[in-house]
Amino acid sequence: MTYCVIIPAHNEEAFIGLTLDSLLAQTTLPSIIVVVDDHSTDGMPQILADFAANHPSIKVVSHLSDVEHLPGSKVIRAFQKGYDSLNESYDIIVKLDADLILPDNYFERIISEFESKPRAGIVGGFAYIEKDGNWVLENLTDKDHIRGAFKAYRRGCFDDIGALKPAMGWDTVDELLAKFRGWEVVTLSDLKVKHLKPTGKNYNKSARFKQGEAFYTLGYGFWIALIASAKLALMKKSPLLFFDYVRGFLKAKSAKTPMLVTPEQASFIKSYRLAKMRSKIF
Repeated sequence: MTYCVIIPAHNEEAFIGLTLDSLLAQTTLPSIIVVVDDHSTDGMPQILADFAANHPSIKVVSHLSDVEHLPGSKVIRAFQKGYDSLNESYDIIVKLDADLILPDNYFERIISEFESKPRAGIVGGFAYIEKDGNWVLENLTDKDHIRGAFKAYRRGCFDDIGALKPAMGWDTVDELLAKFRGWEVVTLSDLKVKHLKPTGKNYNKSARFKQGEAFYTLGYGFWIALIASAKLALMKKSPLLFFDYVRGFLKAKSAKTPMLVTPEQASFIKSYRLAKMRSKIF
């Protein structure tokens, strides 16, 4: 199976070289690596130019978006710019962040999983961050969820769920829509990805409310959103975030913010979330 990698990147001069080195060291190499330079003002453009000059598989695309780092919208619009630049079709489409170090056999394992499981739609490993000289699990999500930092999609699944949503929660709605369409989301716990920059490090204060808005636009409903807000705030070890999330949800509901899903999909998502909650209680 062939795979392409698309990396949206903004001011990542400290990490982009490490990410590209880990891609170029893969036991199964990508057909193309598209790095979308999203309005960078640091030394990253020169680093990318040097890599592209020495590696024909690396393609650099420029994108001018708002400098403000709002979660979801900025990165997915840059990803879409990279995806639109592709001239060929690939079996697997990969979205990567620019601050990762992948194990050398990462994509060999990903491809093997796709080949052995025909209904595997999205596959990925787990994120690890450095603490006190040790690499530990970045425990912000359930073990059956693949972080937005490294998503690998089978083309059939990618086409089924449509374009990735340029909004907070895009890396949850993609999996929920995949399941709605009958695809499996497969996590590989032994594939440990080094995440060099903790999630949300560049988010500003206004971005906090976006998580609550995401719970609304995903069709969770108030009570499921309340539970999800409490759980996420505790996982982030910042209980006060709970109030930001709830405020974001209520603000989005009051403003009648457009949903990311259809009524039918929202009904499926509520049922799915409730079933997961029941399974953990009982």
